[in-house]
Amino acid sequence: MEYLADRRDNRRYEIRLPLHYRVSQKGAMPRTGSGTTCDLSTSGLSFRCRRALPVGTHIEMFVDWPPRYGDIYPIDLVMTGFIVRSTGGKTGVRVASRKFRVNAAATVAYRATA
Repeated sequence: MEYLADRRDNRRYEIRLPLHYRVSQKGAMPRTGSGTTCDLSTSGLSFRCRRALPVGTHIEMFVDWPPRYGDIYPIDLVMTGFIVRSTGGKTGVRVASRKFRVNAAATVAYRATA
């Protein structure tokens, strides 16, 4: 495992956060699910989920980020990439893009209860 860590371009940070994902595979319906991050960096992410996911497919992930915008609105870290491994309930992703966004669905729910 040290060999793999040495090959990585960016430092990985061990962090446990809930996430939701959507896997897109050509000619198939998108698959969705949830899991928990194990570690992440600007170029990669690993997470645990209940099922193995198809290697080589595109994935979009929505990580529930702890800080809130204006101390009220939830923030998601939205990442896209490609699955590079998925075994034993753990999936590794090569990240292609990442951005923070205010979670619009949670914002609407918050306003409805205010």
